[in-house]
Amino acid sequence: MIQTVTIQVRPNNAKNDFRLKKTVAERLNISLSDINEMRIVKRSIDARSRDIKINLSVLTAYGDDARLPQEKLLFEKHNVSLQPEVHIIGAGPAGLFAALRLIELNFKPIILEQGKDVSERKKDIAKLNLNQGCNPLSNYCFGEGGAGTFSDGKLFTRSKKKGDNRRVLELFVIHGAQHSILVDAHPHIGSDKLPEVISNMRKTILECGGEIHFNKEVTGFEINSDKITKIICGSDSFKVNTVILATGHSARPLYYTLHNAGIELEAKACAMGVRVEHPQELINSIQYHGNKSDALPAANYTLVHQVNDRGVYSFCMCPGGIIVPSMTADNQTVVNGMSNSRRNSPFANSGMVVELRIEDFAEYKDYGVLAGLKFQEDLESLAFKNGGQKQIAPAQRISDFVRGKISGSLPDSSYIPGLISSPMHFWMPESISKRLQEGLKAFDRQMHGFASSEGILVGVESRSSSPIRIPRDGETLHHIRIENLYPCGEGAGYAGGIVSSAIDGMNCAEAIARK
Repeated sequence: MIQTVTIQVRPNNAKNDFRLKKTVAERLNISLSDINEMRIVKRSIDARSRDIKINLSVLTAYGDDARLPQEKLLFEKHNVSLQPEVHIIGAGPAGLFAALRLIELNFKPIILEQGKDVSERKKDIAKLNLNQGCNPLSNYCFGEGGAGTFSDGKLFTRSKKKGDNRRVLELFVIHGAQHSILVDAHPHIGSDKLPEVISNMRKTILECGGEIHFNKEVTGFEINSDKITKIICGSDSFKVNTVILATGHSARPLYYTLHNAGIELEAKACAMGVRVEHPQELINSIQYHGNKSDALPAANYTLVHQVNDRGVYSFCMCPGGIIVPSMTADNQTVVNGMSNSRRNSPFANSGMVVELRIEDFAEYKDYGVLAGLKFQEDLESLAFKNGGQKQIAPAQRISDFVRGKISGSLPDSSYIPGLISSPMHFWMPESISKRLQEGLKAFDRQMHGFASSEGILVGVESRSSSPIRIPRDGETLHHIRIENLYPCGEGAGYAGGIVSSAIDGMNCAEAIARK
């Protein structure tokens, strides 16, 4: 017989096969020897009380000769070299997963990526961390795999409406990610493992007859009769029939290119703020109620509070992670966070952002739909002016920020380029700073010690979401005026993370196939 058994065990028992088997047998009221095979299919942590438990769903085969069915993860490969072409702008999660789905549907994907492949991209990222300047087309945001490649690889989305989350995880595993992401409630690959996974996806696309062109920055479009007929990349151009736009939300110059080409954009709400960082030991102590079991992973948190009718919330929490320089030009200061697969850094960080609405950009009304984009640019320039040279970032102890005081010193940090004490409470726009202050006070009440002097703010986290949406038809997913353009992912304003971007890319591929 095959049955799924739901059990709760203590952390030390969760990794002990004999104890797990014993617990399952007791739950089924059978003997240990009756169990032929077990497979954990779901795993999560319940840390609501001091008595921390691991929730497990265990698929169990027992009695007679019962065996578990073989787990099959399949990708349907086709030789698409002579099939109808679909050009994809951007090789991030939305673009790569769109390409993989197109292959399954017998279309030939041709990806145009303004950055470099993963191997070459690593060299430019190393220079960033050494304060040797920013390559505007190859950095933590741009290049093969997009921002997701070097920003942790968390694979969690609260949205269940967009499509098949499980299929995204399966495709990651097929291309080399650890099997545990199919089991864990909050799956995570890690920035040390993602580059190889992304490289394997590239190999699949090329082996099936697709194309990937690196160092191809889109600089213009040729449009005839409400159709894009040509994509211009500097001195090169590509004749096109169908285009998926999957650039990510940091490709700021492309928004201007789209706007100048007469492709309709619209302003939308977004969120901006800072990175907060604490010793991981402090977060563990708070979240695990002082429990120091080695069997527990680095603790995370999710925080949200309403301040003056706006949300203040944590975003992209990286337990056991580091803060990284995510600017895309030398006159900006932008930070993000990442973790490696083991999450073994002594620090924990997360974005701490404030909801911003279109009315918050009233000062930039002359920029029309690009007002939020200009606000974002100015905030990053302001952070640069109030930071140090090159990639050195402005920072402030959380306790000082909340009280409006300058930090006389800063604690140790994971941010490699370096930090400089800066009165962030003073120079950040009040629409952000005042709400952040109140939000952090509220979070300290929820997690006592969160707003202590051990924690710091690092500025600025300005690209958690796009201030632009590229409007599309809700049924066919193509642009409302350009009938062969399919905007998708974070850059188009329809996703918020790796999984939702990947799903949106696949949905666009399927919409093209239906059409």
